[in-house]
Amino acid sequence: MYEGDNYSLMADYNVWMNRKLYEAAAGLPDAERKRDLGAFFKSLHGTLNHILLIDLMVLARFAEQPLPSTGLDEELHDDFGALRAEREATDARILDWIAGLDRSGLGETLTFTSVVDGKTRSLPRWVMLTQMFNHQTHHRGQATTLLKQLGVDPGITDIPWLPALHSEAGA
Repeated sequence: MYEGDNYSLMADYNVWMNRKLYEAAAGLPDAERKRDLGAFFKSLHGTLNHILLIDLMVLARFAEQPLPSTGLDEELHDDFGALRAEREATDARILDWIAGLDRSGLGETLTFTSVVDGKTRSLPRWVMLTQMFNHQTHHRGQATTLLKQLGVDPGITDIPWLPALHSEAGA
């Protein structure tokens, strides 16, 4: 199915994991999703918001469009339903983008100014694309911990359990 195409695999994994996390989070009262549990972005809601914000920033950088924010902790949506809807729309956008991405251009340089330290950096596009997926996985790991702290088991999160891998293998 993926035949060595790591970016398509990671885009599918991104969708699967986000669906799992948002479904698990949907069963919690809003106050619990937003409770400060001492995480880097304080709460489960804050962590999910941050993942989405950075995805939108990466997409904007690749499209050479203005960034949607100048801060890493800007709240995109206070309402969980609106946050979830934008997450789903962004995941669909990522899937479409990866499906149509010309891999031959990934060695080209992407120059951007960091919102972390204000410095301009120039890196190969493949590095920034890899960073997007790595960033998602890193913070989803935090989100699963926050869910567990809130009494919700998010279930298995490992790539070998990605449903698309099993439908292809007939399992």
